[in-house]
Amino acid sequence: MDVERFKANVDQAVLDDLRERLERTRFPGQLDDAQWSYGTELGYLRELVNYWINDFDWRAVEARLNSFDHYTALVDGRRQHFIHQRSPHDDAMPLVLTHGWPGSVLEFMDVIGPLTDPTAHGGKAADAFHVVCPAIPGYGFSEAPAQAGFDIRRVGACNAELMEGLGYSRYGAQGGDWGAIATSWLGLDDSEHCAGVHLNMVVAAPPEGDDMQGLSDREAEGLAAMAEFMEEGAGYQAIQGTRPQTLGYGLNDSPAGLAAWIVEKFHAWSDCDGRVENRFSKDQLLANITLYWVTGSITSSTRLYCETRRAGRFGALPEKIKVPTGCAIFPRELFRPPRRWAEAAYNVVHWSEMDSGGHFAAMEEPAALVEDMRTFFRQLR
Repeated sequence: MDVERFKANVDQAVLDDLRERLERTRFPGQLDDAQWSYGTELGYLRELVNYWINDFDWRAVEARLNSFDHYTALVDGRRQHFIHQRSPHDDAMPLVLTHGWPGSVLEFMDVIGPLTDPTAHGGKAADAFHVVCPAIPGYGFSEAPAQAGFDIRRVGACNAELMEGLGYSRYGAQGGDWGAIATSWLGLDDSEHCAGVHLNMVVAAPPEGDDMQGLSDREAEGLAAMAEFMEEGAGYQAIQGTRPQTLGYGLNDSPAGLAAWIVEKFHAWSDCDGRVENRFSKDQLLANITLYWVTGSITSSTRLYCETRRAGRFGALPEKIKVPTGCAIFPRELFRPPRRWAEAAYNVVHWSEMDSGGHFAAMEEPAALVEDMRTFFRQLR
């Protein structure tokens, strides 16, 4: 495999242009007392943009990113960026972590250390992993597909190709959001090498003949939340799944617009009790948003929705995943199917219901996610 070292180092001219654009932001009006009910709240966006101009330090983000080992490799004909952090423990288990939208490899900054070097983070050497975090093609520093047809199944295929190219003949896989679906395809299509999958978002349809009887209160609440999300919060899926290019002109040209589009999801999808900074600092939010900006990747990232929808692969997989599967169910996750639905779709051997956390589990509850991954993968080592 054609692997090259990589270092994040954005040209200063790109950052200067960003600042100038932010200073010229033309904010819209807002209804009195609208808060977040119509989308990103105006007052908060003004506050965030002001912080972006005056206080946010992208170079500090780069420094933290570059504290890990970065590479690019030619995968499926494109140059793909990934973190490859090997454990100091030679017998560590290889593990591929896949992010989602509107996330990035930055989601995993707080879990890579505990996974690769557990003894330095209160764990045991026997739980160590060699961690690979690919940036999905079209996201961040990964080259975007130039032709139509690159859907979520091909993201899984790229991960399989990458792990093979790195010399890992047996590995585990983990993901949430798109990462969960790509990981599921990986478990289906590369079961010869993928030892098991761990998901913090489980997408599963009701089994044939399921009469919806006998649900626990928690399961009924999960289904109600899923229905509310599809009714009130899935508009972004419709536009990104049909006309991502039209949307992209605005988001690629206005950093404030990009911030509004992304931060609304962190507010709505996290366990933040209505205040996004209960879970994420401005620096965390802006690091992720700025990564989309400086790489110009927002349009290519949203295109994955369109390609996957057109391929008929949006949602649950068409057949059962037979590799061992671990499910970590966080209470504010968007999709929380009943366990029997998950068991019809996956070979579920591990099921955890968490006390807190939402869609961005690796950022919201990194310690809980790490411990659940350790517990699940112990039985597969």
